[in-house]
Amino acid sequence: MIIQKRILLLVILGFSIRSASAQNKNIYKNGWIDFNKNGVKDVFEDPAEPIEKRVENLLSQMTLDEKTCQTATLYGYGRVLKDEMPVANWKNEVWKDGIANIDEELNNLKSNTDKAYTKYAYPFSRHAEAINTIQKWFVEQTRLGIPVDFTNEGIHGLCHEKATPLPAPIGIGSTWDKNLVYQAGKTVGKEAKALGYTNVYAPILDPARDQRWGRVVECYGEDPFLIAALGVQMASGIQGQGVASTLKHFAVYSVPKGGRDGNARTDPHVAPREMYELYLYPFKKVIKEVHPLGVMSSYNDWNGEPITGSYFFLTELLRQKFGFTGYVVSDSEAVEFLYSKHHVAATYPDAVKQAIEAGLNVRTNFTMPQTFILPLRELVKEGKLSMETLNSRVADVLRVKFKLGLFDRPYVTDPKAADKIVHTPADEQMALQLNRESMVLLKNEKNLLPLDKHQLKNILVTGPLAAEKSYATSRYGPSYNPVTSVLEGIRNYVGKNSIVEYAKGCDIIDATWPESEIIPTPLTAEEQADIADAVAKAKNADVIIAVVGEDEKRVGESLSRSGLNLPGRQLQLVQALQATGKPVVMVMINGQPLTINWENKYVPAILEAWFPGPESGKVVAETLFGDNNPGGKLTITFPKTTGQIELNFPFKPASQSGQPGSGPNGYGSTRVLGALYPFGYGLSYTTFAYSNLKIDRPTMHTQNDITVSVDVANTGKIKGDEVVQLYLKDEVSSVTTYEYDLRGFERVPLLPGEKKTVKFVLHPDDLALLDKNMNWTVEPGKFQVMIGSSSEDIKLKAEFEVEK
Repeated sequence: MIIQKRILLLVILGFSIRSASAQNKNIYKNGWIDFNKNGVKDVFEDPAEPIEKRVENLLSQMTLDEKTCQTATLYGYGRVLKDEMPVANWKNEVWKDGIANIDEELNNLKSNTDKAYTKYAYPFSRHAEAINTIQKWFVEQTRLGIPVDFTNEGIHGLCHEKATPLPAPIGIGSTWDKNLVYQAGKTVGKEAKALGYTNVYAPILDPARDQRWGRVVECYGEDPFLIAALGVQMASGIQGQGVASTLKHFAVYSVPKGGRDGNARTDPHVAPREMYELYLYPFKKVIKEVHPLGVMSSYNDWNGEPITGSYFFLTELLRQKFGFTGYVVSDSEAVEFLYSKHHVAATYPDAVKQAIEAGLNVRTNFTMPQTFILPLRELVKEGKLSMETLNSRVADVLRVKFKLGLFDRPYVTDPKAADKIVHTPADEQMALQLNRESMVLLKNEKNLLPLDKHQLKNILVTGPLAAEKSYATSRYGPSYNPVTSVLEGIRNYVGKNSIVEYAKGCDIIDATWPESEIIPTPLTAEEQADIADAVAKAKNADVIIAVVGEDEKRVGESLSRSGLNLPGRQLQLVQALQATGKPVVMVMINGQPLTINWENKYVPAILEAWFPGPESGKVVAETLFGDNNPGGKLTITFPKTTGQIELNFPFKPASQSGQPGSGPNGYGSTRVLGALYPFGYGLSYTTFAYSNLKIDRPTMHTQNDITVSVDVANTGKIKGDEVVQLYLKDEVSSVTTYEYDLRGFERVPLLPGEKKTVKFVLHPDDLALLDKNMNWTVEPGKFQVMIGSSSEDIKLKAEFEVEK
């Protein structure tokens, strides 16, 4: 009898599985999908219906459990998720009722803190198929079949094994090349789409105003106009490929007190006017022009109000004033910080309530999603959070999924095509060009550069970054691409023309660093021997190439510094090399401005390479030997000492001035003045001349555009790029404005002797200021247009007047 019952049970179970399978197969209709599996084309399943009606219809069918599941992230395999592929137990997990997004799923992340090895990341087609398998589980095995938004990082290129790698964002910014940044965004979006990702966390729009901050390397620079202009291009490139661009990190995130990142992550000292003019400007601009589908809320506070618990930031500013219509995802642990760090919530459920009511849509953290979902459900059941609020937050998430087409085409259409789409030779060339254009020449005394390999019999390559490769792989970009070190790049470039000797010279840091920055220690015998070895080899060299700076363990997220000199014994190495009397070329691999005062005074040539991508050695060699004429410009001020910080562009009148030399208080000299290298600075192997500055009309009304043109010519002997920069000065205003603002730039390639006319169109927004009532307005008065090669190297000036 027992055996018969077991047989009957197995028959029934088998029939149920076959029926469910048959039912799932039948959900794919002609032109629509029966997500809720009821055999009827509901409004939300009808591609012909308006998105708002589809959202409303789907929301009306959702239970509390299903709604709350659309408010949380499931971190992908190797981070939180334990299964590479769906398993039977998923029917017992919280995501049996769906999930908002799955982050970094099967991307084969490689970093100092995380290992997420998976066989499903590569070949690319295997990943696309794997994502389809996971998406199919959610579509077919959950009651309503709501598809997943697959998110991933993308600031260095898509964060996926062997995807096209980009240089660090500070290098991308240094190109000042809007067209190329758009192409980079297009590549990131195209690769995401092919691999099955539907949402990319990029670009970062934070102005890097404190040079000590570890994440300077991940920002485009310090100036809001430049960040906004490049951010528009990157976000447009990504979203043009049919995936969402999620902007980071909203807001006032990039200036923690004292430049301290890590466990601090709070207390930015930013005045309200400065917040709008500097820190919110890029977000407002990109949201207005690109309509990105995502924004990430930051975990800091501002003026005592944590952003992720702030209705003012997440609803009033972001949605009501800026017009954002996507969904807001929290930075990791931002919700928890309301309770654990900021202490504005007495309990964790109270933190959940604050975040949801403020306007957060999706919580992200490195914990299972139920740690957020279950408290949220209880809040609703207890009447502490209204269903109306929850519905609004869920609707935002669903709306994005409809806009992305997930309810019409939830799967990667052609997984096999990914192998031909991701990291193509054309993409590789684009990334290589981006690397080339990011090179910034800081010094070139007596035109030591470019080097002539035919005139050099013996080259010494030295320094702790010469043979290093780790900086070329970012936790926020592709892993497992082959890397060419600077040493290898130079050897490959010169071939048999020259002998290339190598000596490491010193490590990146010494044993007691960073304490050695404040308590100097004598060199050990081993350190003395390493420097002596480099000096001995230098005596036989025709030129010394010293590759110095930082690696990914010295700058980055949670890696802010208290000093900005070359770390460890690197300065002693450079000084010893310089003392040989041989010409020294210093190549800098670093992620933030360094206070290289001695080096700038005594080393004849300095090239800023930032954190280049895997082809770093090739690009640096091409640049040193003249095949690539460096045309990059600095997007962040290099101070002479950390004692000058804050030292940035733009700045208020006299805020970065010197000391009085006359008058009743005019005496003494107690501090160093000025920047080591100013914003917009960068040299070239050729020369440029500016002429014929024209403004199309001497007067204009407050609502009119105005056109400015200028001629720029290459007056040297080789081709090169010049970044033409337009600055605008409001001569008299009702409130104190910045001394002058960047309001236009173009990177212009020029052959020897070639001249081009560069045109800029100034819009009313470019002239606007925040008046005494904190309203953006264009005030009548005179404006000065300044055209230059940097913020301090102004070539031409002209004036126009705005009438009432």
